[in-house]
Amino acid sequence: MKTLQMERLTRAAFAPFGEVIELDGARHFPINGGTTERYHDLARVDVGEQGGRPLVNLFRAQPRSLPVEIGMMERHPLGSQAFLPLAGASYLIVVAPAGEFDPAQMRAFWTEGWQGVNYAKGVWHHPLLALERVSDFVVVDRGGEQPNCDELALVEPWRLVR
Repeated sequence: MKTLQMERLTRAAFAPFGEVIELDGARHFPINGGTTERYHDLARVDVGEQGGRPLVNLFRAQPRSLPVEIGMMERHPLGSQAFLPLAGASYLIVVAPAGEFDPAQMRAFWTEGWQGVNYAKGVWHHPLLALERVSDFVVVDRGGEQPNCDELALVEPWRLVR
């Protein structure tokens, strides 16, 4: 079985696949008479292609145990997909660049429980890989009439290692 080394999620490392949604380094300023701090423009929501509209969803992910094996990937060719964790628990991310799927280009990241991600349109990714406990995520993605999820079975499974 092939292995994929996990790396810490950072803005720079994840940039080819979308944005990391976190407060550290974000543009922010006070609003509402100084009673609230606004962290502004954290991710590019890209859902308008072919008449799409934004959806706000809640996904509840069941926890996985390490080591994790992956056997499939998916992508959303018509829109971005943002995941904002609510549980404060770490989770794993597996991605590959948009375009024709190339397993040699896959990368795996482990997150801090407070980091979200926004997958750019067409980026290959594995479905949610929650750790530790049942974890809720607010998910912002595309709604519309056209199908927007391509799934791909991997020729052989990969094991994530830390």
